Amino acid sequence: MDAVPARARVYVAVVALTALLCLRPLPAVHAPWWAVLLLAGLYAGSELVARSRFVGTCYPVLLAGAFLLPPPAAALVALPGALLAPVPRRPLGLRRVWRAAQLTLAVWAAACVHWRLGGRDAVVEPAFPYALVPAGAAVLAFCLVLTVLDGGILTLADHVPPSRAWRGLLSRSLAPIAVHGLAGLMMAVLWRSPYGPVAALLVLLPMCVAWWAFAQYHRERAAHQATIRALVQAVDIKDGYTRGHSERVGQASMMIARELGMDDERVETLRFAGILHDVGKLGVPTRLLRKDGPLTPEERRVIELHPEYGHEMVRGIRFLGEARAAVLHHHERLDGSGYPYGLAGDRIPESARVVAVADAFDAMTSTRSYSRARPVATALAELQRCAGGQFDPRMVRALVRALGRHGWRPSVTADSPLARTAGPAPDRGEDARDSVGRGAP
Repeated sequence: MDAVPARARVYVAVVALTALLCLRPLPAVHAPWWAVLLLAGLYAGSELVARSRFVGTCYPVLLAGAFLLPPPAAALVALPGALLAPVPRRPLGLRRVWRAAQLTLAVWAAACVHWRLGGRDAVVEPAFPYALVPAGAAVLAFCLVLTVLDGGILTLADHVPPSRAWRGLLSRSLAPIAVHGLAGLMMAVLWRSPYGPVAALLVLLPMCVAWWAFAQYHRERAAHQATIRALVQAVDIKDGYTRGHSERVGQASMMIARELGMDDERVETLRFAGILHDVGKLGVPTRLLRKDGPLTPEERRVIELHPEYGHEMVRGIRFLGEARAAVLHHHERLDGSGYPYGLAGDRIPESARVVAVADAFDAMTSTRSYSRARPVATALAELQRCAGGQFDPRMVRALVRALGRHGWRPSVTADSPLARTAGPAPDRGEDARDSVGRGAP
């Protein structure tokens, strides 16, 4: 929405006008305005804190308002926080109006559904599980309104095709907002109990702890990703012929790990291992990495040090876990003829055996300055031929199955025009180096 099309501005204006209509007081229904002001202030404060720390929106307060107040009064709870909260990009005013209108309509719809289903009486005299029915319906209405409005703005402002604009929006939001709804229901029940509003506010304490932990996790994860990006970019700058190779090896490693049934955390670790497997090239002279002719035995020995250089670089990065072993051992071979230590069989870490297959596969299916890309079927046949001697057969089978399901799109990794016209690879040593079945390390 940086440069917002006119049709999107009209859409926002219509949604905002509709939201204003929803704020009209209901006849003969009196809302406790002190409660509206208290909830609105609480939401505004929590929204300012949450947005500044990138941990999302405080939906429990909004939903508690929907469970406690008549629809127009409940909708007012969202306005101050939505209008005051920081927004990430320009135009700031339009984004604030959009957010305020969207939340106003969502809370109003949730309050209407809750009110019509008798939820207000269930909050005053809670009778579980009956109280969960109107609350659940209100949460569903809240999610549906947000989904419909979000899909519309994606179509009009971001030019997302209508067939994709709403896909997955409801399913992704329903579970987390349902948890917020339970917290909002607990707030509403305690608010109406003899303990009063002060007890209701205590419900937010565990939510605040969860938000803090969530923010810490995302900061740590962002730092991890930044560290890995910096290392990979440094390798790509130094060895331009293999630009993009690291990311594709990470993708192939992840596909193998998933096919082997590894848990999500380990799959992510194997992705890191694939991305960083060649980071040790930073310690290899650039002239050797870019040499067009065959490598001498001395040059070959220097390049064969790159796994050890890489391990030295990453061994202090604790979050990488077993990815560090993959960096060190991804050129070991099952028959013991690899390097740097000549490990054989199960003595080679499993992560290294995964990355070795992913590395060789991408090397064969990518065009470089000294070799044309092979078809995927040819590369897989070569891997299968070398399974048991150079590669772990289990990893090769996993890659074959994964590619059979998801396919593969090999791409040129070099910027040089030579990469599009080069003939068969010369015997380069280490990088044919990443090839198989030819005695290359």
